[in-house]
Amino acid sequence: MTVLAAPRKAALIFIFITVTLDILAIGLIIPVLPPLIAGFFPTAAEGAAMYGWFVTVFALMQFLASPVLGALSDRFGRRKVILLSNLGLGLDYILMALAQTLPLLLLGRIIGGITSASVATANAYIADVTPPEKRAASFGMLGAAFGLGFVIGPAAGGLLGSIDPRLPFWVAAGLSLSNFLYGLLVLPESLPEGRHHRFEWRRANPVGALMWLWRFPQVFGLAGVSFLSVVAHTVFPAIFVLYATHRYDWSARDIGFTLAFVGILSAIVQAGLVRRIVPWLGERRALLVGLGFGAVGFVGYGWAPSGIWLWTVMPLLSMWGLANPALQALMTRQIDPTEQGRLQGALGSLAAIAGIIGPYVFAHVYAAGIDPARSYELPGAAFFLASLVLVAATGLAIVASRAPAARVADA
Repeated sequence: MTVLAAPRKAALIFIFITVTLDILAIGLIIPVLPPLIAGFFPTAAEGAAMYGWFVTVFALMQFLASPVLGALSDRFGRRKVILLSNLGLGLDYILMALAQTLPLLLLGRIIGGITSASVATANAYIADVTPPEKRAASFGMLGAAFGLGFVIGPAAGGLLGSIDPRLPFWVAAGLSLSNFLYGLLVLPESLPEGRHHRFEWRRANPVGALMWLWRFPQVFGLAGVSFLSVVAHTVFPAIFVLYATHRYDWSARDIGFTLAFVGILSAIVQAGLVRRIVPWLGERRALLVGLGFGAVGFVGYGWAPSGIWLWTVMPLLSMWGLANPALQALMTRQIDPTEQGRLQGALGSLAAIAGIIGPYVFAHVYAAGIDPARSYELPGAAFFLASLVLVAATGLAIVASRAPAARVADA
């Protein structure tokens, strides 16, 4: 362990808080950014098309920035990268709050995509300060932070946006800058002297980072599992609101309560069940069980004939949350401590690629499923496709986690 118990606990609490506040800040602007962009155009269709470009640019910046920030954290330490990212996010939200033109808003999304890529560095921090046998539980806490941020963020953003559409940006800026100041006081460096790795551009560019994974066959296969899991998850931002409105005639209020319920379930699994179930099953079996729950849960989402049935299926799908902490634990134990940032940067780039591909595919599959020109309607087609993606991820996980280095977790 690289730091003493008390400082380690304070550091983990800060990482949990910083990720929660980052996701909360992102969630705050979700309800207000699309209409803000649409306001620059005469028709809703033109505004929607431009918002799609904003989403793509944000994901592209994460793709490019994740390995750079990961490599920088391996060279200069996690603390500096995390704190500078928090500061950058805060200043970015101020820029967007003040922006009165579309190019300035787009610049804000570019900066936001770069600075929000620091989540990869937060993962590396956890790998630094947590013993291998406890990493799954710590990564589960990070997943709970995501769930908590997405429970509170969109609801608060909608409320604040009803007062003033720029107010969520100011609140998000305040959260990020407060987080920066808090980190200055309590966050120790997790990467000790002697474990820093020289910065090289071939390590920091996304293509080089992904090619580096090829050197570790087990990790490369598990990274593929991570990529497929993220692809499957993008079905939610791509179509869930449209799906629930079309199939169940839900209002914005109904959808808001449902998303809050999903976030609560996610937090329960990640913060409570992961630390108990993963040690009991072992990381490999927990990964496979979690992916299995996800595949079955997506079938349930696509099948659910009513909103009540959908709510019934949600706890089943939430057990998918067992997979990612176990997956992270399996990968991090196979990578040298000096290169954890590089690993997380490569995974961040893969996630960004998934964030570009997945929504496009699922949106088109959903549109085809409800096309009135067809002889039958299949509104759940995109969820069925997401289930097949997780079936493929499960098959890859079975093969990749058979390697001796991965089976240590179940010993």
